[in-house]
Amino acid sequence: TDFCPLYQQPGSDSAVSQYDKDDVEAIGLVKFDFLGLATLTILELAKQYIHAAGHADFAYEHLKLDDAKTYKLFADGRTEAVFQFESRGMQGMLKEAKPTRLEDLIALNAMFRPGPLENIPSFCARKNGKEKIEYPHALLGQVLNETYGIFVYQEQVMQAAQLMGGYSLGGADLLRRAMGKKKAEEMAEHRELFRAGAAKQDIAAEKADEVFDLMEKFAGYGFNKSHAAAYSLLAYHTGFIKVHHAAAFFAANMSIESDNTDKLRVLLADARAFRLDFQPPCVNRSVWRFVPLSRSLISYGLGAIKGTGQGAIEALVKTRSEGGPFKSLFDFCCRVDRRSVNKRVVEALIKAGAFDAIEASRERLLASVGLAFQHADTEEANANQGGLFDFDDAQAVDPPLVEAMPWGVRERLSLEKTAIGFYLSGHLFDEHAAEVRRLVATPLAEQGDTRREAVLLAGICCDLRVISKEGGKRTAIFKLDDGSGALEFSCNGEQYDGLKHLLQEDALVFIQGSVSHDRFTDGLRGRMNGALDLAAVRSRFAKALQVDLPRPSAGQVAAVRDWVLRHPPQAEGSGGEGEPVRGLSVRWPLRLSSVSAEVELGESSRHWPSDAALTELRKLGIPAQISYR
Repeated sequence: TDFCPLYQQPGSDSAVSQYDKDDVEAIGLVKFDFLGLATLTILELAKQYIHAAGHADFAYEHLKLDDAKTYKLFADGRTEAVFQFESRGMQGMLKEAKPTRLEDLIALNAMFRPGPLENIPSFCARKNGKEKIEYPHALLGQVLNETYGIFVYQEQVMQAAQLMGGYSLGGADLLRRAMGKKKAEEMAEHRELFRAGAAKQDIAAEKADEVFDLMEKFAGYGFNKSHAAAYSLLAYHTGFIKVHHAAAFFAANMSIESDNTDKLRVLLADARAFRLDFQPPCVNRSVWRFVPLSRSLISYGLGAIKGTGQGAIEALVKTRSEGGPFKSLFDFCCRVDRRSVNKRVVEALIKAGAFDAIEASRERLLASVGLAFQHADTEEANANQGGLFDFDDAQAVDPPLVEAMPWGVRERLSLEKTAIGFYLSGHLFDEHAAEVRRLVATPLAEQGDTRREAVLLAGICCDLRVISKEGGKRTAIFKLDDGSGALEFSCNGEQYDGLKHLLQEDALVFIQGSVSHDRFTDGLRGRMNGALDLAAVRSRFAKALQVDLPRPSAGQVAAVRDWVLRHPPQAEGSGGEGEPVRGLSVRWPLRLSSVSAEVELGESSRHWPSDAALTELRKLGIPAQISYR
């Protein structure tokens, strides 16, 4: 208070300096930077899970730093959710560098930023023996040995100045600062000092200038090794538990990221790639956090369900621990604190499947929420009203659940997605998987490079985004996902404009295109030539719509005729000029007293075989199915 004016936010006990960080240092106060890292919380939570699993002696400070499996994880680029190394660019760099020691991780961490980035190819080549290691001067071998002859760290610049230029370490730090600030006058003075120091060791002025220029170039964007080392040690720790304690690793990460749907989706896919499975959210088993149940099974956290809240889930868990598992929706609503666990919370839990173990019919549960709360209020009002004929062993009987129209796969999963953020219990592709596999036999996970030859692929369109580039050009990028895997596709803006009614989020789409190797991701990437929806594919590849009514009445024949007229053929693509109008004809097997026949109803029966049209036909009581034979 003698040197610095202070400020205190009303309602706060903390004092804040009215000087900025530079002035605080200038008046002689010591400034510390404290960086809060979610990684430290994740590591601590993972350690608790590891201890609970029976590894009581586990401690990060005791981990050996030469674990081959951990370095293989880095070398394979499987570093999703590994601190500092999770970006796609980092993963590509790791695959090229193939680190085998902590020093490699430290160097790569320091180099992955503008400036030093240009040295990564040479670093990787020298590391793996594809390029000769050369030093700017023989004296610098001991300084640059660990980075294969390349300046990476600020400390290396200081050591070089000490060895070649005769600087003290204090003087070398002043040189580093001057190089970072790029002040011409100071640099000229230091160049002369460096030459003089080098001359005392019989190093020519030209060679001294060459090394000085190299140091100056790297000092401008060189990284502090102690900082990179601390970060890389944390990265090694996260990589180690990902390899050796995967369930604890993913449970901890997903608990911390439970309110970040996009991150959860990525972590879920990565966890499954590590052969982990998830116990779905359940009001009788789950808690707020994700919890590892074994080396390969994780309990899905109720905290990741949208619209719940920590207070509501903790109240739910407390009630369950005190009174045992919930027996029904009505039992649940009677026992929980309904001020914390309101109707919105219960509806979210039902949509997420958290009541599936009690009652599989989510549609009936959702329709009964109001009744269940009403029942709970009645039971509470009557709780203290005893009667002459009451008996101690009388059991309250739950009212029946409200009847509701059964949900299809799409409706069930769509509501699950609103609660969780993505599909957990199934995949939208499952709704039509059997039919699609008759047309597209190869799952996306097994798809190989087609060498630019066109193929037909199918999946659910997701993660669609349109990127604008210079000159007004646009590129649409989306993923095709069939549950087995996902493949990224791209197309130009004009293509997308013509097909964007098909390329909708969560829509089943058939892509005509090619698949080729992508150097950047070291995986496969698709190029779209055209797109079709399921109705268009049916009209193009199916033989007919087979009506299964061998002895139809006149009314049923009329109903089919009217239905055909309501669903006329369409153009299968964007509806542009010149596109062929297609449709599917109707076949009708007939059986009379002495003869049976299959009747092809011909051109007049052509219709557009969309899911909506087929659902309408079945609601008319007329069974039918698409025939591909």
